Amino acid sequence: MCRMQNHYDSAPADSKTKGMSMLGFDDEFTDIVDYILRITYRIWEGKQVGLCYDYYSNDCPVYTMAGVTIGAKEVTQNTLTTLASFPDRTLGAENIIWGGNDTEGYHTSHLIKTSMTNLGSSDMGPATGNQATFLVIAHCIVKDNKIIEEWLVRDNYALTEQLGFDVHQIAVKKASEPLQKRLEDWHQSELHRVIGSVTHERRPFLGCSSEDSEGFIEALMQNIWNARLLGDVFQSYSEDALFHCSRNQTLKGHEQISAFYAQLIGTVTQLKFSYDYCCSIANDRGGKDVAVRWTIAGNHGGSGLYGEPTGIPLLILGESQYRIIDGLITEEWTIFDELSILVQIYRARLSITD
Repeated sequence: MCRMQNHYDSAPADSKTKGMSMLGFDDEFTDIVDYILRITYRIWEGKQVGLCYDYYSNDCPVYTMAGVTIGAKEVTQNTLTTLASFPDRTLGAENIIWGGNDTEGYHTSHLIKTSMTNLGSSDMGPATGNQATFLVIAHCIVKDNKIIEEWLVRDNYALTEQLGFDVHQIAVKKASEPLQKRLEDWHQSELHRVIGSVTHERRPFLGCSSEDSEGFIEALMQNIWNARLLGDVFQSYSEDALFHCSRNQTLKGHEQISAFYAQLIGTVTQLKFSYDYCCSIANDRGGKDVAVRWTIAGNHGGSGLYGEPTGIPLLILGESQYRIIDGLITEEWTIFDELSILVQIYRARLSITD
């Protein structure tokens, strides 16, 4: 089926060579990476926004820390709303890591470097005319030619700063707005799930020679986040590893990377890290690229990052991609919405003063 017949289509041509089984998908898509790349380009760069009706199911939930949407109709409207504020937005694919199959559904971790100019008013305020470039990771479950579930994380802290707004003022503004009921329900259910399922048990270190890249990352994340063995950074990352994270930061080397973990774990007390989904593919340097979708639950009990502690429960939705070469992590992209953490904190502070 050619959904673009008689319509404008700027997406690059496919390779015409089938790379995997794509039962239930349109014949034009050669593999799941081709599917993600082409539909994303058509919807955003090609401005064919109505294709969301074709490529999202009617009951598809999209989870973000700013709100939960349901179905193709809401996805379409949200896309149009974003384009009204940022009409030149582009979504450049940095990497796509995938798992699953066409029977149970493919999982894709889509690392995006997005660029755009603020030419219209947004939920932050009037148009500033400023340009912004920041990272996004979208984790989709795709089956029968449609996205049926999605978790989306954006570096909204970097976006806010680049647009010229004060991050704390925007967080206060958003905290003072009514909380979406869907978001509140999902937030509470995720807190309950993570707190009730995660332990602080240590995992054996699989070692640099392990061929199980997914097991290596799972053990490392359990040991660092939950067992508080931050020193495992020194045996798992290369000495000059790069770590891309919130606020458009790029950290380098063991000391800076371990400091990232120390600051967040020291701020979010009683932290529990849930390793929710993982997949991996071979990279072009003889190693593996690994994608993880994760959730953190804890309390705002430390003052390290966000000021005077409020003691409230905090939820963080995050996604990471790891590049492993010769058994060590040489580069990592860990994205979460740090603005949403501030919104949770300011909502608690506003409730105290009311």
